[in-house]
Amino acid sequence: MPDVSVLDSQPASTKYKKIVLKPLLRIMISVLIILGLWQAVVVFFEMPSFILPAPLEVFARLLQRYDVLLKHTLVTAQEIILGLFLGLFMGLFFALQMLLFKPVKHWLLPILIASQAIPVFALAPVLMLWLGYGIASKIVMAALIIFFPVTTCCYDGLRNTPSGYLDLAQTMGATKWQMLRHIQFPASLPTLASGIRVAVVIAPIGAIAGEWVGSSEGLGYLMLQANARMMIDEMFAALFILSLLSVLLYFVAEKLLKKFIPWEV
Repeated sequence: MPDVSVLDSQPASTKYKKIVLKPLLRIMISVLIILGLWQAVVVFFEMPSFILPAPLEVFARLLQRYDVLLKHTLVTAQEIILGLFLGLFMGLFFALQMLLFKPVKHWLLPILIASQAIPVFALAPVLMLWLGYGIASKIVMAALIIFFPVTTCCYDGLRNTPSGYLDLAQTMGATKWQMLRHIQFPASLPTLASGIRVAVVIAPIGAIAGEWVGSSEGLGYLMLQANARMMIDEMFAALFILSLLSVLLYFVAEKLLKKFIPWEV
């Protein structure tokens, strides 16, 4: 990460180039390499379009069906973002409960482990039965899949606060709430940031899994419909947009983390 003090002393245009343009250039180069390899596989192995369409075919489908793809993308993006907020809130809440109330840890930890042992697809039909085929079940799916990494990262950060800081605060008469607010929570932010990075990457899996099990809109639904109709180029177009959406969410989260936790991220 660039030194914040150095960046502050530089012109705005220079900071923009370092923070925005260089990552975008790297992403563009990576995308071009992937597209080149993709095209090479299609040409070299003479792959038929119903198995692996060429990048130009997928791009043509993107332009042709941009309105439909945009509509379903907005639905999936809404599910992912709301699922992220719900999962982060649940993770922070239960991490604090395990820290403040020791018996809660012994009861909650096995539940956390068991929640990760059960495959997401096994929970999806149950959530559809309880919450219906609307957006609620997909939000809960996305929240559940990120619940464990966020909770464990936040709890590890909170309990691994340097003991010297806590002893000094206790000597100065700080209350338990003051130590949590001013020492333990700030100290846990770098570890929590790692959990957020993981959450942003895997949250789309929960939303798409929910759409595959049962939905009437979203990129997962569109992919199933395209696959059933042998519209493989449209399925790849939806997959490309989903990948782009995940990368965008990751870099937005990374940007926000660098802004709010500049000393460690």
